[in-house]
Amino acid sequence: MLAAERHSKIIQMISESGVVQVEELAKVLDVSLMTIRRDLEKLKQDGIIERCHGGAVIKREVSYMEKRTLKIEDKIKIAEKCASFVKKGDAVFLDAGTTTYEIAKRIQNIPGITVITNDLEIARVLLESDAHLMICGGMVQKSTGSMLGPFANQMMEDIRTEIAFLGAMSIDDNFNVLTPTINKAVLKRTICKNSSRPYLAVDESKFGKQALMRINHLSDYTGVVTNKSLNAEEEAKIKQMKINMIWV
Repeated sequence: MLAAERHSKIIQMISESGVVQVEELAKVLDVSLMTIRRDLEKLKQDGIIERCHGGAVIKREVSYMEKRTLKIEDKIKIAEKCASFVKKGDAVFLDAGTTTYEIAKRIQNIPGITVITNDLEIARVLLESDAHLMICGGMVQKSTGSMLGPFANQMMEDIRTEIAFLGAMSIDDNFNVLTPTINKAVLKRTICKNSSRPYLAVDESKFGKQALMRINHLSDYTGVVTNKSLNAEEEAKIKQMKINMIWV
């Protein structure tokens, strides 16, 4: 197998599972551990992955347009449930993402609401609506249309909302909420802390995966709106951790 073919397979495996170990890659690709380590180092230099203990996690995020087409029916169901929680006059934060984009479309004409968002596409939707609109500024991540960085973090330190809807790239087996970058982790953590009712809106594909940075834990949210099915072991852990799961 050529190096380019190995690299493509490695990226595919990491994208599907969130994290892979060196030994697993070597076995699947039938090459030495040293070869895999060289491959991972090349992918790291290319900015595609990050190395973690004994393996690697994906770094490159899926683009906004790619996300718009993934699991759209699930996202609409989650968005409809989330929208039902918004009350007249609420200050609402909508995290950058395609599920929150669907929420925006469903709450835009609720009387008296103010929406704060760091998502350019959500802002475009709300420009023609009755909602008061506030943009969380900062550097624009062009691939996702979201605004991040110290300016966004500082702004959200000073804002309090009645309700917030956030997303996440990954949720691990211990129900930690994860994201690829420190800027996203800090911003999401701040928003969650400063909202009276923070909700996590995630479809089942986000569970059981790894990412580089921890944001917080499912128990830190008022509720987790999802279509994720749980096995008996997961149900026991959810109950013990006092996590409020809201299924759609």
